[in-house]
Amino acid sequence: MDTAPRLSHVGLYVRDVPRMIDFYTSVLGFVVSDGAEDGRITFLSRNPSDHHQVVLVRGRQTEDEIPMVQQVSFNVGTLPQVQKAFHKVRDAGCEGIRPICHGNAWSVYFQDPEGNQIEMFCDTPWYVPQPLGFKIDLEKPADDLVAETEAFCRDREGFMPIEEWRAAIAKKIEAKLAAN
Repeated sequence: MDTAPRLSHVGLYVRDVPRMIDFYTSVLGFVVSDGAEDGRITFLSRNPSDHHQVVLVRGRQTEDEIPMVQQVSFNVGTLPQVQKAFHKVRDAGCEGIRPICHGNAWSVYFQDPEGNQIEMFCDTPWYVPQPLGFKIDLEKPADDLVAETEAFCRDREGFMPIEEWRAAIAKKIEAKLAAN
C-alpha cells in the first residue's frame, strides 16, 4: 500500500431521510451534493474536495433501537469551533450531549435524530496515552480550557507535545512499511 488510508465518508441507514437531511444541513452545516431522484440515497459534504462525506440511505430496518453506527467524528479545527458546535447542537435540542476532553482532543458528543452518535472535535497541542476522558465546560473561555487541559495533562504519565508523538508514530509507520 503506497498511501495511508483516510476516512472518506460514512454511510448511515435511516428511516426518515428528509428529517436527517434537515439535521445534517441545518445543524451540522452540510450541503446536499448529490442524490437519487427517488430519495433513496442522499450525498452530503462540507468540503468541495469531497463529493460526499456522509451518505444517507433510506431503508433502516432494525427491530430494536440500536444505532447503525458506533460514531461519526468530524474534526472542526479549533476549540472555538468545538464550542460553536456545542451551542448549535444544544440549541437544536440534540440528545446525549457530552463535552469531553481526551487530553489530545476537545470534543462534544451528541446524537442525531435517529440515535447515531456524532463527535465534533479538534486536536489539542498535546498527547497523553488513551483512553482518557474527562468532562469539560464548553461555556468557559477557550483560553481557560486550554490552561486547564494542559495543567491536567502535564501530570499524566506519557504527556508530550503532539509533534513529538507524531514524529514517534511516523517512525513506527515507516518501520512497518519497510518491513512489509
